[in-house]
Amino acid sequence: MKRNAIFACLSGLAMTVSLTAQAASRDSISAAGSSTVYPFTASVAEQFGKSGKFKTPKVESTGTGGGFKLFCGGVGPKYPDIANASRAIKKSEYEACQKAGVKEIVEVEIGFDGIVVAQSKKAGTDLALTRKDLFLALAKQVPDPKQPDGGVLVANPYKTWNEVNPALPATKIEVLGPPPTSGTRDAFAELALEGGCQQIPWIKAKKEKDEAWFKSTCMTVREDGAYIEAGENDNLIVQKLEANPDAAGVFGYSYLSLNEDKLKAAPIDGQAPTYDAIAEGKYPVSRPLFIYVKKAHAGVIPGIPEFLAEYTSEKAIGPEGYLTDKGLIALPDDQRKAVAEAAKALKPMAAVK
Repeated sequence: MKRNAIFACLSGLAMTVSLTAQAASRDSISAAGSSTVYPFTASVAEQFGKSGKFKTPKVESTGTGGGFKLFCGGVGPKYPDIANASRAIKKSEYEACQKAGVKEIVEVEIGFDGIVVAQSKKAGTDLALTRKDLFLALAKQVPDPKQPDGGVLVANPYKTWNEVNPALPATKIEVLGPPPTSGTRDAFAELALEGGCQQIPWIKAKKEKDEAWFKSTCMTVREDGAYIEAGENDNLIVQKLEANPDAAGVFGYSYLSLNEDKLKAAPIDGQAPTYDAIAEGKYPVSRPLFIYVKKAHAGVIPGIPEFLAEYTSEKAIGPEGYLTDKGLIALPDDQRKAVAEAAKALKPMAAVK
């Protein structure tokens, strides 16, 4: 065996021994990340803890970006074993993991979610929106209303919904939503705002010539008070809608399903956010949800393979599973089977390009 091969082998062994030695300082699984995925992982953690074989995992809601920052900090018990994510890991996050020694990452797609725009049931008016309405209402810069086809952008001048679209109510544009660290914010900007932005022909025409300009124009949210960053806690947005019925809120479908007695959702492009519409791909603002697992911690931090088995079981993520009661939209049968098999094998994901 060559010297550098021996060195690499010894280095890997030393890291394993070090991690194993340190593991005594933590005897339960740690997960952090998305507020949308939080209730799902917390429910699995509760079920897992009831088995009595392992301690109940600790689950924190830090936002998707915050979760990846912690997860990719390094290998060892002071770093989470699992990152909850309401979007796929970005190339920059994957590279940060690699640089910090988090080499093998297991990506587990757990199901689907829709992003809703909802109001309190106490609201005196109903919103029925298009993605174009959402772009014009919430983007930082929009086409000049005096010459919308003239190729000129101006600071967003719209104050009320009916200024955006005469069919909408004459109420103030006031939308409570997640901050930039949130995967829900990323997905909403991409699926809703960019989706609406592309419906403006002269902006769409520039996409191939200058994609950076296109992304910046379409996905940058206004900062003049019409969009209000309400933190990573989606339950707090629900509470604030109760207190301010004229406002709207942006959050995952799971929070709508858990608060149907208090909230009503706006149809988007004519489609209401229902379980079936999201599962069938009919609702335009929907996305996959994930957990990411640090393979180096499996077999060292107690219970990781067993926790993944519980999470990917039919009783959890199947169409009749207990996570559907929390609002998770199940993957198709063949996809769930493939996910469970990959999780069982702790199959590392491919590099993000």
